[in-house]
Amino acid sequence: MKRVLLATWLLLSANTIFSQVSEKELLKKTEETIAKIQEEKPNGWEKKGVFTFLANQASFNNWLAGGQSSISGNMGVKYDFNYKSDTWTWDNKFFANYGLTKIKDQDLQKTDDRIEFNSLLGKKASGEWYYSFFFNFKTQLDSGFDPADNTVKISHFFSPAYTQFGPGMMWKKSDNFKINVAPATSKVIVVHPHFTELGPAFGVAMGESSRYEFGAAVNAYYKFNLMENVTAENIFNSYTNYLEDPYNIDIDYTLNIVMKVNKYLTTNFAFQTIYDDNAFAGFQTRQVIGIGVNYGF
Repeated sequence: MKRVLLATWLLLSANTIFSQVSEKELLKKTEETIAKIQEEKPNGWEKKGVFTFLANQASFNNWLAGGQSSISGNMGVKYDFNYKSDTWTWDNKFFANYGLTKIKDQDLQKTDDRIEFNSLLGKKASGEWYYSFFFNFKTQLDSGFDPADNTVKISHFFSPAYTQFGPGMMWKKSDNFKINVAPATSKVIVVHPHFTELGPAFGVAMGESSRYEFGAAVNAYYKFNLMENVTAENIFNSYTNYLEDPYNIDIDYTLNIVMKVNKYLTTNFAFQTIYDDNAFAGFQTRQVIGIGVNYGF
């Protein structure tokens, strides 16, 4: 009798365990299917944009530890228009950012200023590989001044302006994970002649207004969820010039972390670092954090 009861208990326990495993596997497969359906977007055009305003403020009154009152604001517009078919993919991204800060008893200062457009066209080759062609353009909206002397203008709209384009191969897992390698990339740098009157500027020789380079570019994009309502966007660009100092690689990396509060409010953190010895002999860094008000369109 005891053996019968033991066998029955073992059978019921095994059945319960296998049922739980089967339920977990079914739930996992269901979640994977839903994620795949959400990831696989229908063919045709998809367009979306967002306007963001970030605000920061610090106030000190009779604060013995010291400090200066300040207020700053950053505005940004991002617009994506992407096309997809069974054999073609075409991703286009435009964004513009502009920011100002006001420190007590000081003039307004620019904290952010850029315009950039990226276009990446792909023709399916095999699996997740595509023959590709990319185009990148970036410049700024407003004048920039020497940090050591706020009266000396060192840049302004379309000076400098950078353009890169070339064929290559792209590996694309999804819209949020892709890498493009372009071993035959042309790069053009344009500046106004008055910036090169006394010497070179942004890699453009003295007395010239443009510079042509030929090299290789590697671009990567990876966006994922850190946790619920928190996303991390990684944008990596690198370039090497075959014609001059090929081992001196230009790097531009941006990390954007967005913590969603609701449909209209987010906490945003942005970090960017650039290495381009034609512009500056060292790393340039930019960091912005604040409460964002968002409007989608």
